[in-house]
Amino acid sequence: MARVVIAGGSRGIGAAAVELFAAQGHQVTFLYASSRQAAQALAEKTGAAAICCDVSSREQVEKAFGQIGDVDVLICSAGIMHFGLMSQITGEEWDRLFAVNVKGIYHCVNAAMPAFLKKQRGCVITVSSMWGQVGASCEAAYSATKGAVIALTKALAKELGPSGIRVNCVAPGVILTDMCAGLTPESLEELAQETPLERNGTPEDVARAMAYLAEAPFVTGQVLGVNGGFVM
Repeated sequence: MARVVIAGGSRGIGAAAVELFAAQGHQVTFLYASSRQAAQALAEKTGAAAICCDVSSREQVEKAFGQIGDVDVLICSAGIMHFGLMSQITGEEWDRLFAVNVKGIYHCVNAAMPAFLKKQRGCVITVSSMWGQVGASCEAAYSATKGAVIALTKALAKELGPSGIRVNCVAPGVILTDMCAGLTPESLEELAQETPLERNGTPEDVARAMAYLAEAPFVTGQVLGVNGGFVM
């Protein structure tokens, strides 16, 4: 049984990861920023512990990890997005994207580090996007944050490998979560048809990829695309 911490665990991909890792018998704690009702329902359903925490705040993250204690697997799935032309993005929106999507990982990894270093082992799984690999029109800021996540993952894998700490990344494609709520059924069907597997992904698809990375002792510094072949 591993002690698993999932940042951004109340909805979407994070919630699917909470359900899967809890079902596998692991001790799961997840962080959520604002979806209190959903977090409570998920905690009751899975037996996982829920802690309200904005990962963009170093103080909140340190306080949360002070409650958690030991960590074996850290999954950084907290993220937000912005759709629109780069010329229309405000400086505040740009900063908020980076604060959650990138700086949140910095805060969580540093908070888990004492436990990892003490044991000389650990596993970090970050969440990027296929748009972090190839970029997306009208999602420049989001793509930039997710590209940064990939670079950070690879750099940390090199830096932390000698301490027995593995760092890998999943890069989801079109996943049927709240982030797709603004798309019409017709648009979703068009995206599915552009995908070699001819369907869009589910949060459970990504959670299964995370479970593989958590159990792969000789895999580090990798970006695992979970996109049905949309980006190769």
